Amino acid sequence: MAKRKVRRRVRKLLGEDPIALVWCELHKPIPTPPKGVHRSAGGGRLKSRHHWLFYVGAVVFCFIVVPVILIDQLGKKIDQLLLRREPGWRASRPRRQRGSRSTRGHAEGSEPEPDPTNGVFDGDWDLTAGRLLLRWYGDSPSPRRLVMLTRDRVCVAASPRRRLSPTRADDFRTVAEFGLDHARLEGEADQPRGFATLRICFQDGSWLEVGRLAEPEDADHFLRTING
Repeated sequence: MAKRKVRRRVRKLLGEDPIALVWCELHKPIPTPPKGVHRSAGGGRLKSRHHWLFYVGAVVFCFIVVPVILIDQLGKKIDQLLLRREPGWRASRPRRQRGSRSTRGHAEGSEPEPDPTNGVFDGDWDLTAGRLLLRWYGDSPSPRRLVMLTRDRVCVAASPRRRLSPTRADDFRTVAEFGLDHARLEGEADQPRGFATLRICFQDGSWLEVGRLAEPEDADHFLRTING
């Protein structure tokens, strides 16, 4: 449950107590927009900033793990070359089973095409959801957002920090606000914790889906409220 100082900050931003609130975030990466659209929107960041430990891990991987893998692969290649020089190697070598070209083509053709939107939004970058995504990390380096519902509006807030605690954050600010005639919230009640999602649908037909709803009590109350 959100702590008292979180609710104090919400009350200060809204000027009233919210009906429901929940921390959430994009549960999938933002799709790559067309270059022209991205450029006209200011060319902002489309990925969150990583923690410094991520970069330490990347350096360790490149300078320690990768050389070990390469040495191991080199050793296997050398063993194969030595094995080929042994008499009788070709006679004992098993033949590869080749599938027919038509079978392979049928299998490849049956694969579903990937979703270019990654299930994050409706796919139109010129509508409300797309524009909101284009400035998502410009508003905050963190993927987390606080969705607040009142009797007449839906507000979205973000913290200027990259890392925050959903129960204790008190420096977030409103980054988007919509009247209930311009935005509605959709989400099934009693969704499995850890897999619950929430969809923000806008008047122009666009929509944005978020997940990783933080704090089970807040998430359950929020989903029950929008379904009540």
